[in-house]
Amino acid sequence: ALGLYFPRKEYLENVYIDEPAGMPLLRIHALRDSREEGAHFHLCQNLIMSRARSHENNWFQIKEKTGLLYLSKSLDREDFNMLSVGNWMPLSKVMLYVFLSSHPFQEKECDSATRTTVFLSLINATAPACSSLTARQLCFTEMDLSFHIKENKPPGTFHQLRLPSVHHLCQNLSISYKLLAAEGVPFLYNETNTSVRVTQPLDREERERYELIAKCTVREGFREMQVEVPFLVNVLDEDDSPPFLPNGTDTADAVVEFNRKEGTVLSTLTVYDADTTPIYPLESSRKKYTGTIITDDPWISETFRVEHIFDEIHFSPNGSQVRGTRHEY
Repeated sequence: ALGLYFPRKEYLENVYIDEPAGMPLLRIHALRDSREEGAHFHLCQNLIMSRARSHENNWFQIKEKTGLLYLSKSLDREDFNMLSVGNWMPLSKVMLYVFLSSHPFQEKECDSATRTTVFLSLINATAPACSSLTARQLCFTEMDLSFHIKENKPPGTFHQLRLPSVHHLCQNLSISYKLLAAEGVPFLYNETNTSVRVTQPLDREERERYELIAKCTVREGFREMQVEVPFLVNVLDEDDSPPFLPNGTDTADAVVEFNRKEGTVLSTLTVYDADTTPIYPLESSRKKYTGTIITDDPWISETFRVEHIFDEIHFSPNGSQVRGTRHEY
């Protein structure tokens, strides 16, 4: 078991000057490898800035059990100047790592391989008035809504559509969401907390990608704005399905006539694998399956060889397109 994992490789958020301590910035989610696991989040690293420099993190904290990243100290102009290294730019980017564990973190325990990256854009200005923001800015971050969920894993919540910072600052606005999807997809949207949940274990060999739409409606008095963005879920593969042969046999006979030229193809055998796609370097894919001439005659072993070529193909179970590999020997 690989343990808990993040459904997103990175997160992105803006931080403005003089936002108050306690200000929620974003919520990070984790998915389980087994039903018994519980997620614990932790910040261990310093802030990573340009030119690979780092600085002690005095401004950001994360709630261990909920994954809510928030300001623990207001970021003033003096802080901004220090973190931007006096480059006088209106924006400075810093990076920090969020670590994940199935047990409470011990002090200075930061060697977990399970981590995600948070990019923070520090903006040398106070937060803009809510009324000046577009529907896109009020509803979604600049990042694409794209997620990776492993197949054969337990259900769980993997995203919250509502932006914690906007929800905190723009309480005079009514912001509501809908998740538009085809009938029967294994995802559930909770209108109360705007969370999205995968409701059952997924099978990549049945479907590799889900394309949904997140729709947001902003109302302020008599004014109404709407925006829609793609909401994509990619299913990550687990090597759980054996290769198969179209005719059910794993051997092929070869009849050799006299005067055949070198390089003549005498027999072929095709093997399909819906579970994996070609990986690089190519030699890694060749080593996974090998073709062998069954003989006790050394002359045959010296005179004939098996060549292995492979390419990516697409299967179409249940009308959806799934990548796989065709091996030809």
